[in-house]
Amino acid sequence: MKRPLQVTLLVLSGLGLLHGSLFTDLYLRYVKQGMRPLLIGSGVLLLVLGAAEAWSWRTRHDGHEGHGDGHGHDGDGHVHDHSGVPKVAWLLFLPALSLLFYAPPALGAYTASREPAKAVTEQKQEDFDPLPTASPLPITLRDFTRRVQQDRSRAIDGRTLLMTGFVTPAEGGDGWDLTRIMLSCCAADAQSVKVRIHGVTAPPADTWVTVTGTWHTGGTLGTRSAQVALDARAVRKVARPANGYTDALPLAPS
Repeated sequence: MKRPLQVTLLVLSGLGLLHGSLFTDLYLRYVKQGMRPLLIGSGVLLLVLGAAEAWSWRTRHDGHEGHGDGHGHDGDGHVHDHSGVPKVAWLLFLPALSLLFYAPPALGAYTASREPAKAVTEQKQEDFDPLPTASPLPITLRDFTRRVQQDRSRAIDGRTLLMTGFVTPAEGGDGWDLTRIMLSCCAADAQSVKVRIHGVTAPPADTWVTVTGTWHTGGTLGTRSAQVALDARAVRKVARPANGYTDALPLAPS
């Protein structure tokens, strides 16, 4: 790979990172929100390196430096750059261009259907706060899971609940899963939390919805035997959140 193409690759990569992290929110498809400053810094650094490499190459080209730095002259006095990198480096142009012109979709039902739901953390009974009196009650998928399997006060029994996530088809046709994917750092360590939905036909996979319903009776509420499931009364399509890799509270219906 010749020096001008190396410069082009550095600049394209830098522009791609800045496009995805500074001028759009595409970076949220791949990493957590807290990684944004690092991505912006990396994009700026790549642009600086590209500019420095271009300046260095131009200076050497104009100065007709000798053979010691990997350059040579032909009979006409022109300088030829004999330095290079492995040809496989050409493949780096593909991700660099994709950052600018084609952003792969966010993780969704395909990923979630191929891994078990994330086990929620243990919570002591005294750490469960009283639930608000709002009806329907907005609740996250993780909090619902904890309440179902750990809250011995059975606070969600009979309550109308409101949750938001995307649709993941379930094997066997017994309902479908309302799903959220969360990141520890980046898309490579993604984990999902799921709530089985009964009583309503599943919308298409990856559709973001808000579901209103009550706990689906199964097992003993407040113990590990309780099913993490909901009997849906209504399902409403919603837009995908800008930061879809969080288990955030849904907006209460107006």
